[in-house]
Amino acid sequence: MNWPAVYPEIALLAAACVIALVDLWSTDPHRSLTYWLTQASLAGVAVLQAVYFDQGLTHYAMQRMVVADPMGHLLGAFATIAVMVSLAYARPYAAERDMLKGELFTLSMFALLGILVMLSANNFLVIYLGLELMSLSLYALVAMRRDDTGATEAAMKYFVLGALASGFLLYGLSMMYGATGSLEISEVFRAINTGQPAKAVLVLATVFIVAGLGFKLGAVPFHMWVPDVYQGAPTAATLFVGAAPKLAAFAITLRLLVEGMLGLAIDWQQMLIVLSVGSMLLGNLVAIAQNNIKRMLAYSTIGQIGFMLLGLTPGVVSGNTVSASNAYSSAMFYVVTDVLTTLGTFGIVMLLSRRGHEAEFIDDFKGLARRSPWFAGVMAIFMFSLAGIPPTVGFYAKLAVLQALVSTNVAGYTTLAVIAVVLSLLGAFYYLRVVKVMFFDDPVDAQPIVASREVRTLVSINGLAILVLGIVPGGLMQLCAQAIVQMFAT
Repeated sequence: MNWPAVYPEIALLAAACVIALVDLWSTDPHRSLTYWLTQASLAGVAVLQAVYFDQGLTHYAMQRMVVADPMGHLLGAFATIAVMVSLAYARPYAAERDMLKGELFTLSMFALLGILVMLSANNFLVIYLGLELMSLSLYALVAMRRDDTGATEAAMKYFVLGALASGFLLYGLSMMYGATGSLEISEVFRAINTGQPAKAVLVLATVFIVAGLGFKLGAVPFHMWVPDVYQGAPTAATLFVGAAPKLAAFAITLRLLVEGMLGLAIDWQQMLIVLSVGSMLLGNLVAIAQNNIKRMLAYSTIGQIGFMLLGLTPGVVSGNTVSASNAYSSAMFYVVTDVLTTLGTFGIVMLLSRRGHEAEFIDDFKGLARRSPWFAGVMAIFMFSLAGIPPTVGFYAKLAVLQALVSTNVAGYTTLAVIAVVLSLLGAFYYLRVVKVMFFDDPVDAQPIVASREVRTLVSINGLAILVLGIVPGGLMQLCAQAIVQMFAT
């Protein structure tokens, strides 16, 4: 047993249990002690993950069921930071809606624990264990406002469709186990490469696995839960659902499809192309018709996931893996920057909300530039980044994926790049509409924007990070490339 490989997960579990007990005796309605203990614990886990990533080593533990490698540590650090930022944004919002309870913090930590388990999985059972731990915690977070019928309905839809997705994934994994005789991802890879398992069974298993992953990512045609959950859930819960879990879904996609089933790349890459183009098309077209900004951002997320999936498709070209590291690192860069932008966007939505009023409609942003020029400018940066307009990081993320497609010198991938650009232009319309409403329409709400110094500072740093990473993206891109290269090395 190699205990250091699972120290981050052990530390997080211990901290979550201690914080749950401490909160039982807390009488502070602001939950200050619980909040700061949670943030300190998460900061410790993030530092531990960063130190492990810097060491660049790969360790196996628990009879090779768990792998601690640079890719898992990098995404783990980002996911932990995303949960820290989510809690900071959510705290004032939750306090005004009777949601600021110990459960908010402990459920967030258990959801993160599920994410970390998924990131370090080297076995089908561990992947499923982490997935269910994360999912059950998120279902509970969405339903935290029990007196809100919208939140309860969103939680039920999320639970039922999430269970369906888990069933798809579990069925596909069981078929893969039956065909290869192993639950260990590296052993599955070897079995597929020997050519002994029946190809028809492997392809059918791949179909179910890709369908399950499509549900968890929110890709078309498995996207049905995304708009309803984003709109119905309290905005704080929407942020938790829309940020860190994307990193986990991306990680298990890499673990299963790349580390385990690279020998079937010709099959699953075609499936991902269909999911990708469908997601970009439907996401960007339907978002244009939305008046609810949370629902608009849900369809935007579907389109963004489609673009990210596009980065996974040129990894293997004609049986050659030369472009693999470039393709997968560009997809990782894309999902990390998308999470960063999502955090800031929902942070602004919560900042404009107040007791008795949810800033859920695009009309709520009318005249924001007159009420607060700074926050209107920061929101504009987020919208420009989602649209892929320079000099924001969203532009470079899209450019990296397009470059990965075009550099294959295959006509089909070049055509996909052109389609992606055209569909991104469609998406620019609804992002720029928000900017137009903020700067050129008269405000319908003259109420001053009241927010704590912590949230104001965090939103500002979030916006500046989008700009800085757009101007000098090399550092983050290099980290992603390093993680992918070291993943392949093991």
